[in-house]
Amino acid sequence: MQAHQAQQLSQRCRAPVSGLAHRVAPPHSSNRGHARLPAAKVVVGKSAEGALQEGQAKRVFLNQLDALKSMSVVVADTGEPALVKKFRPQDCTTNPSLVLKAVQSPEYSKFLAEALKGGGSVLSTKDRSRPYAGVADALTVNLGAEMLKVVPGRVSTEVDAHLSHDMMASYDKALHLVDLYAKRGVEPKRIYIKLASTWAGIEACRRLQKEGIDCNLTLLFSFAQAAACADAGAALISPFVGRIMDWYKAKEGREFMPHEDPGVLSTKRIYTYYKTHNYKTIVMAASFRNTGEIRELAGIDNITISPQLLAELEANTDPLPRKLDPCMKDDSSLVSMKTQAEFDALHNSDQMAVEKLAEGIKGFTVDQVKLELMLAEVAEKK
Repeated sequence: MQAHQAQQLSQRCRAPVSGLAHRVAPPHSSNRGHARLPAAKVVVGKSAEGALQEGQAKRVFLNQLDALKSMSVVVADTGEPALVKKFRPQDCTTNPSLVLKAVQSPEYSKFLAEALKGGGSVLSTKDRSRPYAGVADALTVNLGAEMLKVVPGRVSTEVDAHLSHDMMASYDKALHLVDLYAKRGVEPKRIYIKLASTWAGIEACRRLQKEGIDCNLTLLFSFAQAAACADAGAALISPFVGRIMDWYKAKEGREFMPHEDPGVLSTKRIYTYYKTHNYKTIVMAASFRNTGEIRELAGIDNITISPQLLAELEANTDPLPRKLDPCMKDDSSLVSMKTQAEFDALHNSDQMAVEKLAEGIKGFTVDQVKLELMLAEVAEKK
């Protein structure tokens, strides 16, 4: 966890955990696909909550985005430096889909040229059928370094999704990305290495964290993934709120109100479990479909939001109440997730998570290939 966040949480949670009791709704009640553990009772320290409300009352917020920034670290979910400048987030994040979208704009052609000129293809991959994989790495790092000129915090940069089930290849690629940033004058403390939350990705994270390289475990859909990431010492996880909701919406053929949204409930459960068992791993909610989901998670550690939804929050001047607090506790038991057998048993019992993880890896892989093909076309024209 970033030092300033850890200090703030420590100060806010010094009060004894007693007083007001609330109940977090259990994960979605359907038994079709989503593995469930018993619901846990959540308790918020009375004096801590009172101090929080008193502190918020003294501030006047311009809009809901401004208010959200007072509760959570807001991260821009975009690969476009211009949009990062517009919304002034603390951190920013990229993935192959975002990079592909960004470089299709003429505004960013110089980053393409720089990557091609750098000859990243020689450092690409053992797969000779993908000679521009290394150029794609260089392009992603070029964009990330540019965004770091704007944000005061960090950029998350993703390891090639093709490597999601190969621990050593993911580890090696992560070191390569760190090296590329170093050549741009960017220190590791300003980077999160993004890895898919497969068992291989989680084990690569375990090794990287021991070497002082902070990781962001992405494509997270199950409680098993969250428990394993915490056990591995991941700096940060990214539960995909909207994609979880998408699965239930398709299965049940109905809409969900924000307070009953399965993705929101899953993320709240993970957040409270982490706080109960004193894990330092930051929970960064991601993949939103609407601002209602965002409002239900106000107060979460970090939250990454698309430019469209950032704009909607900025335009909304209604009050934004805090929904999550680091002093929240529940009566959950610690879940052991130290072996792949334990991980597979719990993760594979969650049909939604199994399907969405595979779908997410496939989607990022497809966009990675599109990006490399585009780089090849540009190179041939030069």
